[in-house]
Amino acid sequence: MNNTLGGLVDPQHTAIVTQECQGAVVGPEAGLKSLADEARREALPNIGRLLTAARTAGVPVVHCLVQRRDDGAGSNHNARLFSVGRDQVSIAPGSPGASLLPELGPESSDVVLTRLHGIGPMGGTDLDAVLRNLGVRTIVAVGVSLNVAIPNLVMDAVNAAYRVVLPCDAVAGVPAEYGEAVIRNTLSLLATITSTDELLGTWSVAGG
Repeated sequence: MNNTLGGLVDPQHTAIVTQECQGAVVGPEAGLKSLADEARREALPNIGRLLTAARTAGVPVVHCLVQRRDDGAGSNHNARLFSVGRDQVSIAPGSPGASLLPELGPESSDVVLTRLHGIGPMGGTDLDAVLRNLGVRTIVAVGVSLNVAIPNLVMDAVNAAYRVVLPCDAVAGVPAEYGEAVIRNTLSLLATITSTDELLGTWSVAGG
């Protein structure tokens, strides 16, 4: 495989995967306001730009969302994380909290996957099978959070033999300095770190 950025994210074998870009996590009524505020500062506007460019260039877009039934059946109860914000905002199937932010879609060409359990999208959805059926070898990972789910996604993807590209200004964690440290000290060892503008330039060329 071509190890230049253009080779890594060639639309013929690349998909962009959004992680928990949904109302309950990063929307105006999010359960963890500090994370939502940080995501809306830079990451979400950049994700919107990337999605538009990806669709134009023919890069598949896959949205990974988390849901929780009102009775909690099938969902995790074994860590404090799973109770954060639970009483403030619903992520019941069909609710605004469980739905993709409207400004991000979904468009008719997008794939939307949901899960009831886990801290990352690779273990609780059909993500791996869907990506392989699309002929994907490189994942561009965006969304939240650098505290938990993004490292989980990157590590699971690498373990499953995907190449991962991480636009550092299209992911978020709290505090911001911690997110930057995770990228610098951990994710940079596993993924190709880039920026939104670099990806936009690459896909602009690919899309003609």
